[in-house]
Amino acid sequence: MPSSLQLAAHDPALLAAVQRTRKLLNERALAGAAASAVPIPGLDWVVDAALLSKLIPAISEEFGLAPHQIDRLPARKRESVEKAVGMVGSIVIGKFITRDLLIRMAATIGRRLTVKQATKYIPLAGQALSALIGYAAIRYLGEQHIRDCVQVCQAAALQLPAPAPAALGHQRPADTD
Repeated sequence: MPSSLQLAAHDPALLAAVQRTRKLLNERALAGAAASAVPIPGLDWVVDAALLSKLIPAISEEFGLAPHQIDRLPARKRESVEKAVGMVGSIVIGKFITRDLLIRMAATIGRRLTVKQATKYIPLAGQALSALIGYAAIRYLGEQHIRDCVQVCQAAALQLPAPAPAALGHQRPADTD
């Protein structure tokens, strides 16, 4: 299966969006890995859910596929996007992220998350393995979502919105006088 970078290679705007969202994904996956290493029961699940509930909408917005962005499209373009979402099979594009959606996403990587819970109680090596599994799980879900967004944008011939640094958690430079 081609990566999101490979899918977007021929379109500079898509490629730039993929690179921006992958950077955000890496930052959030590292935060999830850090939480996974802490041997407090359930902490990693709460952190992973919080990270994904912010990460998935930020990625969608970068590609112009957040619910509010899709709602503003002309009717024909909105239908085209909805058809492309159906073809790709994404459960989160154009949707508000709810607990049910997070549970369905977690089911995709359920076995990894169960192993992660079990390993974190083995001193040092188990915590490192738990962090690695947590990182990989978030990366997998995020990369899959980025790939889905690229495919929907291509199938619907959707023009990407202008990059919004604040939407990806970056601070805008302060005005200096």
